[in-house]
Amino acid sequence: MRHDATRPTATVSTQSGPWQSPLWLAIVTALALSTLLIHGYHPLAEDGGLYVAGVQLTLDPTLFPHYTVFVSEHLHFSIFAPTLAFAVRLTHLSLAWVLLLADILSLWLTFYAAKKILQRTIASEPAQLAGLCLLAAFWTLPIAGTSLLLMDPYVTARSLSTPLSLLAIAFALENWTTRVPHPRDSFTIAGWGAFLCCILCLVLAALFHPLMAAYAFAFVLVLRLTRLRQRHLAWALLTLAALALATVLDVLAPSETTALIAAEISRYYWFLSQWQWFELLGLAGPLAVLAALLSRFRKQSDPLSDTAATLCRASIAIGCIATLVVLLFAHESSRTHLVARLQPLRAFLPIYAIMTLLLGATLSQLALEARQRLRSSTARTALASLPAIVLLALAATMFYVQRNTFPASQHLELPWLAQHNRNPWVRAFLWARDNTPRDALFALDAKYVNEDGEDAQTFRATALRSAVPDFSKDGGEAAITPSLAEQWQQGAAAQNNLSIETDAVRDARLSPLGVTWMVLHSTAPTAHPCPYDNGSIKVCRLAP
Repeated sequence: MRHDATRPTATVSTQSGPWQSPLWLAIVTALALSTLLIHGYHPLAEDGGLYVAGVQLTLDPTLFPHYTVFVSEHLHFSIFAPTLAFAVRLTHLSLAWVLLLADILSLWLTFYAAKKILQRTIASEPAQLAGLCLLAAFWTLPIAGTSLLLMDPYVTARSLSTPLSLLAIAFALENWTTRVPHPRDSFTIAGWGAFLCCILCLVLAALFHPLMAAYAFAFVLVLRLTRLRQRHLAWALLTLAALALATVLDVLAPSETTALIAAEISRYYWFLSQWQWFELLGLAGPLAVLAALLSRFRKQSDPLSDTAATLCRASIAIGCIATLVVLLFAHESSRTHLVARLQPLRAFLPIYAIMTLLLGATLSQLALEARQRLRSSTARTALASLPAIVLLALAATMFYVQRNTFPASQHLELPWLAQHNRNPWVRAFLWARDNTPRDALFALDAKYVNEDGEDAQTFRATALRSAVPDFSKDGGEAAITPSLAEQWQQGAAAQNNLSIETDAVRDARLSPLGVTWMVLHSTAPTAHPCPYDNGSIKVCRLAP
């Protein structure tokens, strides 16, 4: 069905029912809290620890006196750290409590934004609820092989840029050229109001995470062009523009040092040639699901289905464009890796969210339609309960996956449980925080966050102490910030296989860097004094 920019679309004001009453607040809040319980909370793990270290440095600039740039570099591009630091000072709460509240807020905002998208695409409120429930079940679903999750079990700048991006998409589904009368003789959030709200959401998202906001803007642009009669021509022109921009960036990019290339190549997820088959399936699968949903929506003639079809077309288009750019420009052997550094496949994050919402709603509708064709009351009852059973099974599966992802940590690392952490690595980090000088410089194995039982818990944010750059997490920072590559390569090489080397090798590597303390496996042989040893991990002091 042809869809044009002048055709009116359904707005929130045309709907009635519980979503228009305070009940929606309770539903969204319940989903947010349920999602927290299912998927867990690990504020200092993975990228969460990197962002938290930035907040800690903002609150106390005397922290991390060594290799400070690995904490401060990303502060130049986001208001995330200043915002959370301001919240700490304003509320007089601890940072741990502010992080928890920020995580709950991001959960709530994401479900609120998702609800707004579903209101503009799905007529049935039970189906809308099913879409939200599937989003809750899939919350930590990996986005193909991009090293991103749909949403993280910790707080980062993406925790706030993602709901803002989804809100921008919801406002982009409105008709920006038609004023819709409001019962009070003003106007609803449509027309130019929806346009301004869309722009505002994109600007706010950019303040938190410029790169993710750029891909959200690209999604909105494709979505608006998809509403045109000549959408195929618009897609072709947009594809050519994307390829031209990638070409210009590739040609004009400065030459790269050996250290920078090493950092970039270490990010395997930038390059499709290094993906596993199931990761590649993670790109094609969502597009195939959206194509199937598009086929269903095209057979329906109501305005909401037209809007849903437009959303599916836009998702498929932006996914194909992003994949094409990566196929042509993101290669390990390229002269430069600037396009790869921009990670175009991050555009799949909103695609996954939209696929999940529309899939959950559609499956619920299909179950209802099948139920109505059955004559047996027993069969109808069984089919009515099937969506709930499937959602519970999916939620249980994701809960199991999260427990196995963080097996040595509490499922919910809440503020009042911090001193009772059972993770031996975290206990060693906490001892270092409480028993070593603030200007201490630590060395850990270059890939310590990948160790079994470490659960990707970050040292700096936990111990509040400086550390030599590691291979895994600091490598990501070095890969996108060329000025850090040399320090990263030197630090990662000095800490390679730290626990299995001899004191002579460790001292020769670490002493020139000014290292004063080490974190080793308890079984590591060393003559250096180790005042802390919990049977798994020990903290040792290098001789002055």
